[in-house]
Amino acid sequence: MATSNSSMLATFSQVSPQGGGLTRRVKDLPAPQFIDLLDQITREFEHFLRAIDMINNESLENMLEQILEAFTLKIGQILQADRTTIFMVDWDKEELWSKIAQGDDEARLEIRVPVGKGIAGHVAASGECLNIPDAYASDLFNPKTDKETGYRTHSILCIPVFNKTKEAVVAVVQLLNKLDPSNQPTAFDSQDERSFREFASSIGIILESCNSFYVAARNQKGVSSLLKAISSLEQSLDLEKTLQSVMAEARDLMSADRSTLWLIDETTNELWSKVKSGDGKTMIDLRIPADRGVVGYVATTGEPLNIPDAYQDPRFDPASDKRTGYLTRNILCMPVFDSSGKLIAVTQLINKKQGSFNSSDEEFMRAFNIQAGIALENAQLFEDVLVEKQYQKDILQSLSDAVISTDLEGRVVTINDAALELLGCPESTDDTDHTLREAWEKQLINRCVWDIIPLEKLQFRLEDSLETGAKHYVPEQTLKVAIPAAIALAAEGQTIDPAEALLLLPDADNADQFWPWGHRTDATPLSKSQVQLLERSINLTVNPLTNPEGGVRGGLLVLEDISQEKRMKTTLYRYMTPGVADRVMALGEDMLMRGERRDVTVLFSDIRGYTTLSENLEADKVVELLNAYFETMVEAVFTYEGTLDKFIGDAIMAVYGAPLPLQNHAWAAVQSALDMRHRLAIFNAERVAQKQPEVRIGIGISSGEVVSGNIGSQRKMEYTVIGDGVNLSSRLEGVTKQYGCDIVLSEHTYELCEDLIWVRELDKTRVKGKTQPVSIYELIDFKKNALDQTSQDFLALYQEGRAAYTSMEFKKAIACFEKAAQLRPSDRAVDVHINRANAYLVNPPPADWDGVHTMTTK
Repeated sequence: MATSNSSMLATFSQVSPQGGGLTRRVKDLPAPQFIDLLDQITREFEHFLRAIDMINNESLENMLEQILEAFTLKIGQILQADRTTIFMVDWDKEELWSKIAQGDDEARLEIRVPVGKGIAGHVAASGECLNIPDAYASDLFNPKTDKETGYRTHSILCIPVFNKTKEAVVAVVQLLNKLDPSNQPTAFDSQDERSFREFASSIGIILESCNSFYVAARNQKGVSSLLKAISSLEQSLDLEKTLQSVMAEARDLMSADRSTLWLIDETTNELWSKVKSGDGKTMIDLRIPADRGVVGYVATTGEPLNIPDAYQDPRFDPASDKRTGYLTRNILCMPVFDSSGKLIAVTQLINKKQGSFNSSDEEFMRAFNIQAGIALENAQLFEDVLVEKQYQKDILQSLSDAVISTDLEGRVVTINDAALELLGCPESTDDTDHTLREAWEKQLINRCVWDIIPLEKLQFRLEDSLETGAKHYVPEQTLKVAIPAAIALAAEGQTIDPAEALLLLPDADNADQFWPWGHRTDATPLSKSQVQLLERSINLTVNPLTNPEGGVRGGLLVLEDISQEKRMKTTLYRYMTPGVADRVMALGEDMLMRGERRDVTVLFSDIRGYTTLSENLEADKVVELLNAYFETMVEAVFTYEGTLDKFIGDAIMAVYGAPLPLQNHAWAAVQSALDMRHRLAIFNAERVAQKQPEVRIGIGISSGEVVSGNIGSQRKMEYTVIGDGVNLSSRLEGVTKQYGCDIVLSEHTYELCEDLIWVRELDKTRVKGKTQPVSIYELIDFKKNALDQTSQDFLALYQEGRAAYTSMEFKKAIACFEKAAQLRPSDRAVDVHINRANAYLVNPPPADWDGVHTMTTK
């Protein structure tokens, strides 16, 4: 049988199924010819399979890009063009598109031009070649492009590339600036046009085939993404999870940078959505009027909006971009309808990652929104059912997670999963059918509850509740149970045998032995090393269950696990007094988690000469010294409601006014500092008595606004404060060395308690790393403690010297400071001013000098 050049499968596909074309063809064929026919059909199917493989291959787009890149390079070389671009024609969207390389490691940038616009668009629309010797003389050329890029276009040759049948333009080749042998621009000629036509047909067939594969692959990829997105919407009936799922899948489906799903609230005439907070742990409600902006337009009209340039659309409000620094380029906003055709939501996609949103994106989103509408409708219905169900659960309104009900004999009737988990039921990834939980539940049902929950006086309290209807609440009980150590390890992913996953209870007479529950007589006890001990802190509630007539029909035990709360409270006790910690706990854990701006006072203290001191001591003595020193210094912090922020080597950082606000935070910090001075004197007296060297410290205090909150990584976080107030306090602690005093305040702290303390102004300085000057003061004592006459005379001379110094009367300043030095010969602040004044006599400061000294060291 002769083999036809036409496709055998194509021939059969044109025959009606009722015609039996293939059957008649093979009916009278001899075996050899039938084998040839099979071979021909097999070859054609292999071609189809290869085509399907190409469509499903994710590298197809990369292959097309490489073909375009190779053709672009070679055509430019043959026709001696300085620049060459191949535009593919997308007739469905009436656009020309090309991908241009941006850099070695950057993704290619896709550009799109409407058919009929510009030179390339004109050639695509007309199908005629354009040879322009002088670009600036052509009305079709836009010189704006040259101005933006700095390139100079002289000549242009723009040629259409047709498909195999010559019926449609599949691509446009645009060549800029033909170069002569000396690399000077010249015009393209007719020979260039003829040279291109020699291979144009082949290029057309190749590009048409590649583009067909590309379009098919793109559609296939879009359909796959759409199906994946739709399937994900069916995984939850929770409204919040559905909101997040719709937004995430829409963003991925459309390759958008941001996505938001706005639900329509008819009762308030608003659009609302929920987004994750900055820490990702809570959801934040967003609400806007239903007729505002781009989203409001779609919500009002029910019509989609595809905005290629947001800033050119009057419905777009750029205020959000200005506030956040984000740049909105393009927007696709589509309505979402429920199954009855009612508009219930709007999807908003912002900034497609490449190019702008197109008609295909609209089609995919329209299909996606149909399923999103159904998912939202189901989630809303489910939420309504849950609300109604919750109203009916009166018995559970005041109960915690772990709940056990009993009959009148105290035997377990029901036990929920939280109670099983509290008792130590292990979780296994393989326990998808809840075999473990069912095995535990089966063991515990119909058993006396006090036999499985070893709490003090539990039997008495439950029996009292069952007999008299009494209610019992016992806070902070300790529940101790155990499970085999091997089972605890298996819970990390290994298969667990329910027969081995036993609840172990401690032996009342031997704390080192644990018995499998229910097997006291037929099992061997396990030692403490063979079990994993589970110790929980719980609040116990025992209530009677009553029937409609008011009679007791059973008991209800509620065990509230407060282990985490207790651990948190223990942790807080290390940083603040128990009273402050309890007040923080009463306000909730979120108080520490969220970031807040607060006015506080920060205190830094540091041991002077610590390195030298520690080098002369053994390691254990260094630890002993620091522990004793920190013990007394921390008490000074806690006494005045300060929070111990951290130890930094031998330094202490304390905060007054966070996490709880403190109205007189500056005064509290000042009192702590003076208490530290007093405690240090006692501490040193003990060290001198033991013939050990004294410890000297420096303290810096400043007040101001800081940011407080839990800061760190997922592995380690701690509550702390950050900001200029913290940095300045640290700098002032270092300044104590230069002025020879132990406590230095900033002007911000001094102004808050100036009527209560004696100080002297040390300087007006600009500390290292800061631009704004700040006045700094030495803290002398409480004002209630009178100064002796010598101190008063010294301060008067010092202040007179400072006034002369800042007025640039340096000789008078030196005289005052020298008199002050006679009263206190070792005062370093006086020596500093004398040295500076002498230096200024030699090299006077400028006439507009403001008396500020700039620190060059920390």
